[in-house]
Amino acid sequence: IRVDDVYDSLAKLLNIYEQQKPKLKGIDPLASVAESAKIGKNVYIAPFVYIGKGAVIEDEAQIYPHCYIGENSTIGKNTLLYSNVSVYHGCKIGNNCVVHSGAVIGADGFGFAPTAKGYDKIPQIGIVIIEDDVEIGANTCIDRATMGATTIHKGVKLDNLIQIAHNDVVGSHTVMAAQVGIAGSTKIGEWCMFGGQAGIAGHINIGDRAGIGAQAGIPGNVKAGEQILGSPAFDVKKFFKSSAAFKHLPDMYKELHQLRKELNELKNKIK
Repeated sequence: IRVDDVYDSLAKLLNIYEQQKPKLKGIDPLASVAESAKIGKNVYIAPFVYIGKGAVIEDEAQIYPHCYIGENSTIGKNTLLYSNVSVYHGCKIGNNCVVHSGAVIGADGFGFAPTAKGYDKIPQIGIVIIEDDVEIGANTCIDRATMGATTIHKGVKLDNLIQIAHNDVVGSHTVMAAQVGIAGSTKIGEWCMFGGQAGIAGHINIGDRAGIGAQAGIPGNVKAGEQILGSPAFDVKKFFKSSAAFKHLPDMYKELHQLRKELNELKNKIK
């Protein structure tokens, strides 16, 4: 069998096997579902799930044990929540999403006003909006907005243990590896790639198709298509050249010191 894209073809083949698994259906009697919640067709709600007042669970959604779905939140069609996912009040998850165990959607953003006596909490009254076809890894946290919405656009893929702060916007089809941390009110473009443990400052813009290397520290704006690495991060080609030179610095310093010594001796002879 010859194909144009081996990796994509493998994914499609494995999906065929995955689809052959029978989907669970029904509401377990040990689940707690508010009377005002709206439950779609062919859903699965496992034991010990809590679904709050006014929540909407759309058709074909699957919610595994010990999940918490807060009041007035929405879980879209054919979306899968694995065990111990928490979706706080008012948050919206779109269609065909996968949220892995331990993820928290809609916890309070890290907002505190400094005063002479300490820090006063700033109420976080916004929500989280997750669009269609998003996958969220285990123990990833996406904070609710102070006001408005923290937004994860269509097709975003997030690895485990990622922190996305209040009022962030992540553009469509952006991917992030484990332990990326993004401070508040940062806007990320479409089709970006983030290596593991990258740290992103707040209130900045990252352009479409930017590439952020692993453990990069991003203090300011990144242009569309730019590939950067390091902490603080800069152009990836310059970073590799700098890294290659770094290990030679002791020898270079020794040589420079010797040249200075010889130069001073020549100056003294000329005098």
